[in-house]
Amino acid sequence: MTSADAHQSDSPPGRGDLRAWLAVLWLASLLLLLIQNGALPLRDWDESLVARVALEISERPWPQNLLPTLWYQAYLNKPPLLHGLIAAVIAIWRSLTPGASAITAPPEWLVRLVPAVLSSLVVPLVALVQQRLKPTDRLSTLATAAVALTLLPLMRHGRLAMLDGTLIAAMALQWWALLSLSRQPDTRALRQWGLVAGLACSAILLLKAPAAIPLLLGACALLAWEQRWPSLVWKKLGFWMGVGLLPGLLWHTWHGLVRGEAAMTMWGGQGMARVVGAVEGHSGGIWVPVTEVLEGGGPWLALWPLALLLAWKTRRSRWGFWVLGFTLLTAGLVLPLQTQLPWYSHLLWPSFCLAVGPLFAGLIRGGLSSAPALSRCLRWIPAFWMVCGVAVVLLESKLPLPTSIERPVALALGLGGALLMAPSLRWRRCGGAVLVVLLWWSLLALFCSPLWLWELNEQWAVPPMAAMVKRLPLDEQRLPLVVEGLNRPSLEWYLGRELVSGKVSHRLRHLPGKAALVVSEDPPVLPGWTCLDRGGTTHAPALYLCRRESS
Repeated sequence: MTSADAHQSDSPPGRGDLRAWLAVLWLASLLLLLIQNGALPLRDWDESLVARVALEISERPWPQNLLPTLWYQAYLNKPPLLHGLIAAVIAIWRSLTPGASAITAPPEWLVRLVPAVLSSLVVPLVALVQQRLKPTDRLSTLATAAVALTLLPLMRHGRLAMLDGTLIAAMALQWWALLSLSRQPDTRALRQWGLVAGLACSAILLLKAPAAIPLLLGACALLAWEQRWPSLVWKKLGFWMGVGLLPGLLWHTWHGLVRGEAAMTMWGGQGMARVVGAVEGHSGGIWVPVTEVLEGGGPWLALWPLALLLAWKTRRSRWGFWVLGFTLLTAGLVLPLQTQLPWYSHLLWPSFCLAVGPLFAGLIRGGLSSAPALSRCLRWIPAFWMVCGVAVVLLESKLPLPTSIERPVALALGLGGALLMAPSLRWRRCGGAVLVVLLWWSLLALFCSPLWLWELNEQWAVPPMAAMVKRLPLDEQRLPLVVEGLNRPSLEWYLGRELVSGKVSHRLRHLPGKAALVVSEDPPVLPGWTCLDRGGTTHAPALYLCRRESS
């Protein structure tokens, strides 16, 4: 690196410019999370369940609506913070929409609005955490936000009406608050940041309760190891964190008083049970989160091993210590789970961004002054990206993606990689900008297409089936509806009624009435029952009207 380049790299944007760029990146994330977000139906499972719980909350007055229900029975899976916020938006929409009643289902974009906005906060929050770890390195702060903005799992999952995007935003807020405390914090700082950390933990308690305690204790243990404060400081900090924790603790206390032992389900059956066993058959062990990280890391995955090596090499620095600490903390919460679902790995992405961001900044600067050996390895990454970009072009016809998505990716890797290898800092900055902008553009193209919610292609489409049921005569619509195999909560959402799922022959025998609707791929053959085909849809089961024969 030339002396001119070194001078330029030591002159990052001022504080005002940094805030402006973080605001731009946050707005870019909002666009990704909100664009075309109502074009596809709600998916199974959690989206439809979250939507139904929120709708029922919006129907009931306060304080009854603080205890969530599903089909008007106690909902014991998750606390109601996000459901309640969605319910508030539904209530506002209902008051502004002529003809909307208490049972009118809101549009998909409205259900996904609150989770998307809250998930977008991850982008500036991880950057603010990085700023606490590297307060004089504003380029690393921006690079961290840029990595978060262009991570497919973060942006894609943030568009869904699920809890995990909001959860990691609350986790990042907690980290930022704890890292904002200096080695000699005054009373005001302890009050301010203790309250913020406690409120963030309250949010986690009201999103996924079992995650709150290990996240808070783990972060505090790292802080104690690093800062080595006297006990008086910890007493003051603990008091203000306790004040911030009051909303979450009070809700769980009230929930326990009202619902008794059943309230422990979200701690036991939905909490610790996932650590020691496979709940509802969702096994897979450690390979599920490992696979999710390998699939979702994108081009930034090439920087991750070097980032962890650098963190280990500089583990006595604040950045190295906390990157290793956050990585181990979140991995320790995710990897041991015996119940594994793809979105559980979302806890890993904030520490991934914190690790990779400074490496991306190092590429722009032209090297890592603190680790010459790793710096030599780092120079090969842009060449690797260029090769990947050429591979995308050569395999364009064989990849299952439209050219509107493939070409920005190829250009980002090819052109961005080439510019990041340039000797001039100005050109390397252009390379970093090209890489980020074109990766963002490819995500925008993906989210404007029906491909972004690819799980919908793995099962039969629910809206056509719901429309078919609604076209039946009213007396038939009111019949019990049996779905062969696994339940489809999304069908329940679009029909506004609870369904029966399982083996049709078993379910029909135990129905009290003499008729039922059946959704099945094959015509039901049941002794004592006559089933008439009421129609079907493309790539979906058919609908049958089954009547018990007179004996």
